[in-house]
Amino acid sequence: MKKITAILLALTLVLSLSAFASAETKTTYTVGICNLVDDASLNQIIENIEARLKEYGDANGITFEIMYDNCNMDFGLLTQIIANFQASHVDLMVAVATPVAIAMQTATEDTGTPVVFAAVSDPVGAGLVYSMEEPTGNLTGTSDYLDTAAVMNLIFAADPDVKTVGLLYDLGQDASTAPIAEAKAFLEARGVAYKEYTGTNVTEIMLAAGAAVADHVDALFTPTDNTVMAAELAIYETIAEAGIPHYTGADSFALNGAFLGYGVDYANLGRETAEMVIEILVNGADPAATPVRTFDNGTATVNTETCAAIGLDYDTVAAAFAPLCTRVQPIVTAESFGDLE
Repeated sequence: MKKITAILLALTLVLSLSAFASAETKTTYTVGICNLVDDASLNQIIENIEARLKEYGDANGITFEIMYDNCNMDFGLLTQIIANFQASHVDLMVAVATPVAIAMQTATEDTGTPVVFAAVSDPVGAGLVYSMEEPTGNLTGTSDYLDTAAVMNLIFAADPDVKTVGLLYDLGQDASTAPIAEAKAFLEARGVAYKEYTGTNVTEIMLAAGAAVADHVDALFTPTDNTVMAAELAIYETIAEAGIPHYTGADSFALNGAFLGYGVDYANLGRETAEMVIEILVNGADPAATPVRTFDNGTATVNTETCAAIGLDYDTVAAAFAPLCTRVQPIVTAESFGDLE
């Protein structure tokens, strides 16, 4: 009997050590990435996530198998994409934008699969994390929080006589909720009028932009709104021809024709998102104790072609913006950042 017990104990130890060794030597991870919509900002994030994971993997003998999909704002499709990730037993999911993160949070409540989100403007307000410092659940990630007051200050630096500011956004976008409220409060305190122009899809945003032009607003403001971002290439010429500067919450808007994009470097945000994936999968970091990463929002990107189209001089604009920004940089219109290379 003692011999049998000893054999069983030895076998248990061998199996335990084998499992431990297997866990310690894991060199392949499957990562499911879902994008909300095809636009320059979010695509730039994904490109940099994939590039950084490959770079790290090549240097350290690790393979990151990427399952990528795009729901294109179809939330039925989003549910199916997440189900496919779960059926494939991915080691971690990456949610690009707030609606995707919320859907992944719901889907992983029981499984506990780690989720790293990217470009979520208000993770606490969206209910994704308990706090930025201590998420507490199975989600953490990167935030593209926008300093709305900084953008408002740029509007008045370029034109102190602005009387009416148009607010162009999607009512259903979580990324727009807080910045639009902040913009209203800023303008009310300054005694400047504002008008809201909203839509829930590209067609409606095009109509909303046309209404703003017809109303002859002095400037337009859009935060990091993915619906407007998806429409920017279709609306920027109409806005520019009316001589209206469009101030926005990301450099990708300026890439797609808006007068100015102010905020996060999405390429860097993508790389930092990948670093968080590496920390969790390779180094065993706990998402619950991994603080959400935020970034300096100090770069103003000015589209020089649009600047000229609305009758402004780039050097004059850059000089006016310089005291209010970490950096002012020029850009020209293109569909993606890769087209500039």
